[in-house]
Amino acid sequence: MRRSAFFLPTLKETPSEAQIASHRLMLRAGMVRQSAAGIYSWLPLGFKVLRKIEQIVREEQDAAGAQELLMPTIQSADIWRESERYDAYGKEMLRFKDRHDREMLYGPTNEELITQLFRDNVRSYRDLPKILYHIQWKFRDEVRPRFGVMRGREFLMKDSYSFDMDFEGAKRSYEAMFTAYLKTFKRMGLTAIPMQADSGAIGGNLTHEFHVLAETGESGVFYDIAYDDLAAKGEIDLAALNDLYAATDEKHVPGGPNVPPPERLREARGIEVGHIFYFGTKYSKAMNAMVQGKDGEPVFAEMGSYGIGVSRLVGAIIEAYHDDRGIKWPESVAPFKVGLINLKAGDALCDKTCDDIYAKLGAAGVEVLYDDRDDRAGVKFADMDLIGLPWQLIAGPKGLAQGVVELKNRATDEKVELSVDSALARLVG
Repeated sequence: MRRSAFFLPTLKETPSEAQIASHRLMLRAGMVRQSAAGIYSWLPLGFKVLRKIEQIVREEQDAAGAQELLMPTIQSADIWRESERYDAYGKEMLRFKDRHDREMLYGPTNEELITQLFRDNVRSYRDLPKILYHIQWKFRDEVRPRFGVMRGREFLMKDSYSFDMDFEGAKRSYEAMFTAYLKTFKRMGLTAIPMQADSGAIGGNLTHEFHVLAETGESGVFYDIAYDDLAAKGEIDLAALNDLYAATDEKHVPGGPNVPPPERLREARGIEVGHIFYFGTKYSKAMNAMVQGKDGEPVFAEMGSYGIGVSRLVGAIIEAYHDDRGIKWPESVAPFKVGLINLKAGDALCDKTCDDIYAKLGAAGVEVLYDDRDDRAGVKFADMDLIGLPWQLIAGPKGLAQGVVELKNRATDEKVELSVDSALARLVG
């Protein structure tokens, strides 16, 4: 994509409403614009990141055996009355009536709708187990939406739901999702610590929240320092993780059972990016979702639900990867891999070299944002640092006269001079 054609309205100044790094940088980098309190339009740069994150989530769900479907954003109040959550959920639920005076709602979550789908279409134990998921927009009418996409009212979420015949099967599904979550966050360059947590309005007695550590996190968290060792090794060891203490402040009891000694206990702030629940027959009993067991007797399905805040992850990654000049995207979620900077647009050699590099990278499947604007070098450097692409390839008259271009790693700020062919080899390899 040529920068001259790309819709990328960057800002030099930080809007006054932005209180945390991710909100400031998403606005300044032209990723989002607020359309109403807690509701955002995703501009092309932000939307590309959102789709990269969504695809990683999708691939790990598929690898864990989950099957994708798509449920609507609008739901009938009737199924929520079946589960007895319609009145209990609170003002966060946006409720309205259609033209026929039927009570409807904008879904904050999908336990009722997926249970209805299961009840109406699954009859036998032979059809289980099943894990079904979708990636869909949700709405929760937060009292005080803040921190940009980190605590908005409309948000993109992956929610999956497991159906099993018994507790042992449900536990296997839970563990499959637990592991899938660790793999998902690892692919995004994040260390997400699974925490014992409260189940809230969804219900359930086995539940974990996944928190990314950040100073701006909305939750207090406590965890065993041994988590840092596992993260450094890049290991996903379910048994080891289950033996380590980690809890949100709602569940933490100082000096309680399993709490490590003070020298091993760490206190921090966390950003919740995922939440998983086992809730047994809470919804299947309320909504009469049964299947025929092996003995011919009806059995209520054992269920669990598993959520990942896809749009929230954009903010969480920025909180983990930024400096005072801008974002530092991990390559797996970056909107483009390379920012190609033509230091002197209109110069014949610069134009020819950059056009050639742009064509070759594109042919090799490398995503490139080519800054071909007739603007000052300082403006181009500042914009590239702000939007945080992993690599910057810089071509100017002086370097090209010596047969070299400059390759900059945004994460480390390391710069090297290379021949064009050598630079291309590094970026394509």
